[in-house]
Amino acid sequence: MINKKVLFPILLLALFFVLLWPSSALANPNRAGGEVTIYFFWGDGCPHCAEEEPFLESLAQKYPQVKIQKYEVWYDKANQEILKKVADVMGFDPKGVPVTIIGEKYWVGYREEYNAELEAAVKGCVANTCKSVIDTELLSNPATSEIQKNSGQVITLPFIGEADLGKQSLAVSTLIIGFVDGFNPCSLWIISVLLALTLTSGSRTKVITVGLTYLLVTTLVYSLFILGVFTLFSYIGYLRWIQIIVALIAILFGVVNMKDYFWYKEGISFTISDKHKPKLYQNMRSTVVTPRSLFGLIGTTAVMAAGVSLIEFSCTAGFPVIWSNIMIANKVGVLYFALLLGLYMLIYLLDEIGVVVAASITMKATRMEEKHGRLLKLISGVIMLALGIVMAINPAWMNNLSTSLVVFAIALALTWLIYFVHQKILPGMGIYIGSGFKETKKKKHH
Repeated sequence: MINKKVLFPILLLALFFVLLWPSSALANPNRAGGEVTIYFFWGDGCPHCAEEEPFLESLAQKYPQVKIQKYEVWYDKANQEILKKVADVMGFDPKGVPVTIIGEKYWVGYREEYNAELEAAVKGCVANTCKSVIDTELLSNPATSEIQKNSGQVITLPFIGEADLGKQSLAVSTLIIGFVDGFNPCSLWIISVLLALTLTSGSRTKVITVGLTYLLVTTLVYSLFILGVFTLFSYIGYLRWIQIIVALIAILFGVVNMKDYFWYKEGISFTISDKHKPKLYQNMRSTVVTPRSLFGLIGTTAVMAAGVSLIEFSCTAGFPVIWSNIMIANKVGVLYFALLLGLYMLIYLLDEIGVVVAASITMKATRMEEKHGRLLKLISGVIMLALGIVMAINPAWMNNLSTSLVVFAIALALTWLIYFVHQKILPGMGIYIGSGFKETKKKKHH
């Protein structure tokens, strides 16, 4: 028989123990230990981030004490600032993502070999509550930062409702790049020569058939080329060295095109080579002059257009590469990319559609002169140069409406300044730069 005087203190002690012991620990022994926060800084579209995230989620399931705090840093500028501050506090350089922080330990990048280290850090914090060196007040709520990012950029439009101007910058960039890309001397020269040859038939139906078939096929080929570039960049992923290479390509194309404004087709030049022109002219003439049925005309025009498109790539590949990389750098989804590509091609074709429509209505040919080609080369060259510099410094500028407009405005202003100084100021001082003044120099000499 247990003595009541002994039993009462035992029961009282047991009750006290039950009340003070965490109920969660009784329900699940695995929950013993302190709460562990994993700070995960990632980029939307980053392949290594996508590879690490499932492992972190598995840790959260295995250890109920684990809480994952995620911060997307490619789109969210506020989260970018948070990562910079955290890196300063912990003393490392956040050169890339993902960045994972557990307690006083951090990992930049991700490899499968990190899994054991990450789990060991979690176990250590579960067993012995570890205090993070990160000041929790430093880390704002991602939802709050999203509100801050969008504040001041959302406007209400009649009949449309709210529109986020910040999200429209890529559409604006697409409009401008596609428009400038469309005015390239190579494509305009080919369509003008093709229509001029077709007009000799005197048939408006033939002009429309040849013009529309040519535009349809070249659009398809060009779209597939851009899609291929985009797919390649998507497969490679977001790598800084890829951006640098693209930036250098853009700068190279820009400088060469600007050179063509002063010295057209002299030295390195991204134009249709003169050695290809006789063959091109012969193929176009054979296509439109030889009598054929309507379907035969469509078929031969389509084959000729596909071949011409491949030759044209040397003239126009710069802008698709730049544009595709901007899309990748700003992590657009597949659907959004498809819509932007459709917009790009529509704007790209506007000038050529105008040429076809004008030829079919007036039954007269338009001629692409060298002075027009020079000016188009200057415009495209300066814009390519500007975009190349942006890609090298910070591609995210093209994902902001105000900064993207500033980039294009500076490029166009610089274009006008170069043209004005070259055509007005310097000639007034008796200074003539470039091959375009050859005739003027001869007259001055005589």
